[in-house]
Amino acid sequence: MNILVKIMKKILLTKDCPIYCLVPSEAIMLDDHIDGYFNNGIKINEGDVVVDVGANIGVLGVRLSEKFNKIKIYSFEPIPNIFSVLKKNCKLTNNPDFKVFENGLGDKKEKKEFTYFPNSPALSTANPDAWEKDPKMLIDAVKGSLKNAPKKFWWAKFIPSFLAPLFAKYLTINKKKFICEIITLSNFIANEKISKIHFLKIDCEGLEWKVLQGIKNNDWEKILSCVIEVHNINNRLEKICKLLESNGFKIILEKEKSLKKTKLVNVFATKK
Repeated sequence: MNILVKIMKKILLTKDCPIYCLVPSEAIMLDDHIDGYFNNGIKINEGDVVVDVGANIGVLGVRLSEKFNKIKIYSFEPIPNIFSVLKKNCKLTNNPDFKVFENGLGDKKEKKEFTYFPNSPALSTANPDAWEKDPKMLIDAVKGSLKNAPKKFWWAKFIPSFLAPLFAKYLTINKKKFICEIITLSNFIANEKISKIHFLKIDCEGLEWKVLQGIKNNDWEKILSCVIEVHNINNRLEKICKLLESNGFKIILEKEKSLKKTKLVNVFATKK
């Protein structure tokens, strides 16, 4: 039996919403974030097209497939261990228009090394320096996550903050390296003959600028709204906001309560 099958677990996010995952507590926390995408003018309607870059195990796709009778979802996850779970969750929804791809997105077609963290798959990244060069950012994220944990983990806020460095260390041990395929969003749009993207979600642990650089000028008019998690280093937030505004988007910035002391900012962008 494949070792991944042994460690993959099936849980209930809510009474009628099962999902496969690698780390149940992380799956629940990812689910807790879903409603937050649909603030600040972001709306999804029946029949819309959604592109999920950095889909992880596919919580967004599962929830949207549950909510709408007809919705087209393209989900990207480059890391094999995580993609296997995403693929299972895609089948679980019975949504024929929920499609998954074992790719990362970037500014060009290439192969790229990714670091996979088994104890916290959502931290997996092609840019591990973001955590390694600034360990305090991860510790602050852990502190914030404990303090603002989902209701199911009500007890987490009672964990002493001095234990946060130990949690952070645990999350990043036993890391593994994978070489993954990168494509550009514009090439994908052309290959799939996509005429409109109603909602683009980008959460790719530090590669968000490269993802945006992989969108050709004439494809921006096809994108109506997006939410991007930005690691604000080297003026990245300013560059992304300027790029979005130059393509006709109205911008709202928001920091999650659990990430207030980090450099992570959510950018909500809707067409004016």
